[in-house]
Amino acid sequence: MSEIIENAREIITGYKGRKLRIMEVCGTHTHEIFRLGIRGLLPEDVDLISGPGCPVCVTPVGFIDEAIFLALEKKCTICTFGDLIKVPGTTMNMAGVRAEGADIRPVYSPDDAVELAKDNPDMEVVFLAVGFETTTPSACLAVKKAKRLGLKNFSILTANKTMPNAYAKLKNSADAFLYPGHVNAITGTEICEKLKDEGVSGVVAGFTANELMTALAVTIDNLSKGEPFFENCYPRVVRPEGNPAAKKLMDEVMELCDTEWRGLGIIEMSGQKLKSEYADFDARIKHDIPDITGKPNPACRCGEVLQGKCKPSDCPMFGKACTPLHAVGACMVSDEGACAAYYTYGASIGLQ
Repeated sequence: MSEIIENAREIITGYKGRKLRIMEVCGTHTHEIFRLGIRGLLPEDVDLISGPGCPVCVTPVGFIDEAIFLALEKKCTICTFGDLIKVPGTTMNMAGVRAEGADIRPVYSPDDAVELAKDNPDMEVVFLAVGFETTTPSACLAVKKAKRLGLKNFSILTANKTMPNAYAKLKNSADAFLYPGHVNAITGTEICEKLKDEGVSGVVAGFTANELMTALAVTIDNLSKGEPFFENCYPRVVRPEGNPAAKKLMDEVMELCDTEWRGLGIIEMSGQKLKSEYADFDARIKHDIPDITGKPNPACRCGEVLQGKCKPSDCPMFGKACTPLHAVGACMVSDEGACAAYYTYGASIGLQ
């Protein structure tokens, strides 16, 4: 490993061989690899493709429609992270709903929503819980706090997702994964080891220039050998056991369920929902939300981008009808989205 670290740049730029497809599962990796100029070092035979690593991007249209239903029909106050406000639903986004008078409030954490409910007992507050294993524990803490305080006017609408079955769904989409360091800091490396035994290769990557270069060099070097592999290139943060306290918290409050991913459809046992002991805080149950099937814009290719089937620049709307100021798709809205990364940085290396 030390030799690879010392010669990472040479390994990457000097690669000549079969075409390699490496999938960045983490949206932050996508942006950092662009921002740090690493994409410009890649040879023609190494292709970096984006995957479903942006939590806002993989949130389906139907979830946005559910939030709009709560805001308009149930007159709930919707608390959400800011970038979700501009994600398109079937007919509008939450920014449009807010312009019509709905109470949509950006917050920094789920706890902000709990405090709002505590201070306003006549206000029905719903927090939009979106994210992977990295952010799910904070939603669990918020629910436990609301229960401890005896709040009757707080609930969460869940779109929490877990990565293992998404990897399985995408295992033929790339030669190797760049696993998300933030997620693995919670889950540990057991899942990645099991995937290696199933023939799925990957490397856990950090976020600095040295860490990303090392991860790419390790990936390229191992792929050239032709055997399935797994390497943890983020050992200063990621431990094999992960974060036991966070995992215990999620197991206490949440349970796995089937859930929809934008572009990937329904993936079995890849979502998280509240356990029955916390059903009073489940917005779908509490507010009797009907089955809502969202309809994405047929011209938007975000679903294909999230599967690695196309690059953002392949979409005919990219940079024209769809820009960060007037986003048509979720991948252009989020700061972690692949389309936003290509729009911001891609022109410098000819990807627009």
